[in-house]
Amino acid sequence: MRHERRIYNVSLIVNERQIHQVVIDPHYEKNHSASITDELILELVQLLNGGEFEIDQVSGEFEYFKTEPLYLREKKYRLVWLLKKNALFIGVVNAFRR
Repeated sequence: MRHERRIYNVSLIVNERQIHQVVIDPHYEKNHSASITDELILELVQLLNGGEFEIDQVSGEFEYFKTEPLYLREKKYRLVWLLKKNALFIGVVNAFRR
């Protein structure tokens, strides 16, 4: 298990914001490493492209979202992610099968 955050370059628009990076927190590996990978998370994040999503919670400069169900290869997933005000990245907090 890797313990540092990983950064990937992307080109997306989410909630009318241009997104250039996805930052994946290793938290998901604690309970979901058997079924979730960084590559799968990146595919799930691509499903957010062009979408508008309701904020679940705000904490300081961070807006948190829980998006489900996201369907990928006939399986349902939940993605817990965040946007930071005036930043060009999506932070992925957790991902798992539903």
